[in-house]
Amino acid sequence: QSLRDPLTGLYNRRYMEDALERYLSMAQRSGRATSAIMIDLDNFKALNDQHGHAKGDAVLRDVAGQLVGALRPSDVVSRYGGEELLVILPECGMDDALLKAEILRARIEALSQVHGADISASLGIACVPETSGGVADLVPMADAALYLAKQAGRNCVRMAERRPLPEKPRLAVG
Repeated sequence: QSLRDPLTGLYNRRYMEDALERYLSMAQRSGRATSAIMIDLDNFKALNDQHGHAKGDAVLRDVAGQLVGALRPSDVVSRYGGEELLVILPECGMDDALLKAEILRARIEALSQVHGADISASLGIACVPETSGGVADLVPMADAALYLAKQAGRNCVRMAERRPLPEKPRLAVG
């Protein structure tokens, strides 16, 4: 079975799920953060309806190129489904993921000039351990943050809410 989406050349969802488990397992052992960015192209159905599916396919390919071009070789960019993409950022905390997400958002928006159509994306970020406990809630929390970006008017980045960190045990002073 292929590891790549034939249209975009990005990793497919199955590969992404396996990679996410591996990265989060390594992150737990090393104590380092792993972030996820969920990306949804805004009004993509309208773009397809107004400009045709060939234009929509070209936009998806160019968005994929912009994402891969802006990220590290160790980052995993995958087609999550339809016009939804997921980026895994190993050894990347929430603040750095926010900076990276804003760069990705701007690069996607810049494609509007190239294609002569309004192109933008909404992005949601989550991070283990800052917002999420592990594989089970990292992607759902990134997706919930993406939904907040859609509610905020689209073409923006939102972060999942940070979890309170457990208190460190105190030494008894005698």
